[in-house]
Amino acid sequence: MQLSPMNRRRLQQFRANRRGWWSLWIFLVLFTLTLFADILANDRPILVHFDGGWYFPIVQDYPETTFGGDFPTRTDYLDPFVQELIEEDGWMLWPLIRYNYRTVNYDLEVPAPAPPSAEHWLGTDDQARDVLARLIYGFRISVLFGLALTIASSIIGVLAGAVQGYFGGWLDLLFQRFIEIWNGLPVLYLLIIMASFVEPSFAWLLLIMLLFAWTQLVAVVRAEFLKVRNFDYVRAARALGVPDRTIMFRHVLPNAMVATLTFVPFILSGSITTLTALDFLGFGLPPGSASLGELLAQAKANLHAPWLGITVFMVLAVMLTLLIFIGEAIRDAFDPRKTFGSQMR
Repeated sequence: MQLSPMNRRRLQQFRANRRGWWSLWIFLVLFTLTLFADILANDRPILVHFDGGWYFPIVQDYPETTFGGDFPTRTDYLDPFVQELIEEDGWMLWPLIRYNYRTVNYDLEVPAPAPPSAEHWLGTDDQARDVLARLIYGFRISVLFGLALTIASSIIGVLAGAVQGYFGGWLDLLFQRFIEIWNGLPVLYLLIIMASFVEPSFAWLLLIMLLFAWTQLVAVVRAEFLKVRNFDYVRAARALGVPDRTIMFRHVLPNAMVATLTFVPFILSGSITTLTALDFLGFGLPPGSASLGELLAQAKANLHAPWLGITVFMVLAVMLTLLIFIGEAIRDAFDPRKTFGSQMR
């Protein structure tokens, strides 16, 4: 795909910000690794070769009788008896971490939460679950939740701002008064109240937060449309009878997207922070979910286990710092003073 000269200059400006460029790559690598969390951390082998047959426990359940056991129940591959049965006539390929985020280690030598060891690299939480496995899954669900909320809220916010700015008049005035009232509501308290009335889930929590997150881009898009709607090329398109919908989304919206894209990484980091806060307070994802906020709450409740607090703090700090650096680099890339200034020089 051939980039326009403008976009090439923006890409060069983005790459010139070394901090943001490397932050983007580090974040992409971390996020890509967590997308394969089931392969990196799982209490089931990736592959089992037994009695001449091939089995894939990571994607399919097998009864214990498949491997010579006595019970037709789901195989517990961490059971030494099952491992011995399989290794007598085959072998197993295990993930790097032999624990899922739900797996409870009943064979700990010390009371939970256990400190870091060769078995649990970052220790366990107070329910004897592997911290590193929960961090991997928690990172994934936090970023996916943030991306889903950012995309959905951006679409609604851009549409609302476009309608306001393009048509103006009473529609703009009434919409602005509504947004002022809506933004004046205590969002966190309302989220807590609404989450306490329904059974928490990923989709329901996303819907509740979307009710308040969509207003973040309205003011930016509205201002761009108010400015551009009186340009000569827009007036000429109206005079030629071009439909308003075509003018808005083909001719005016690309100008507004420049300012919008600079806010996206900051909206993403804010979405992740809000989810973490709700999980920390106990009003977020369902109990037992892999959650950074839930680990943070465990760190608060177990001050004698400092590895919990230090680990979660470092993960959140690195994640949010990378997003902020990426956002700063995008802002510089779309800054017309820097883009055109570099061209003039």
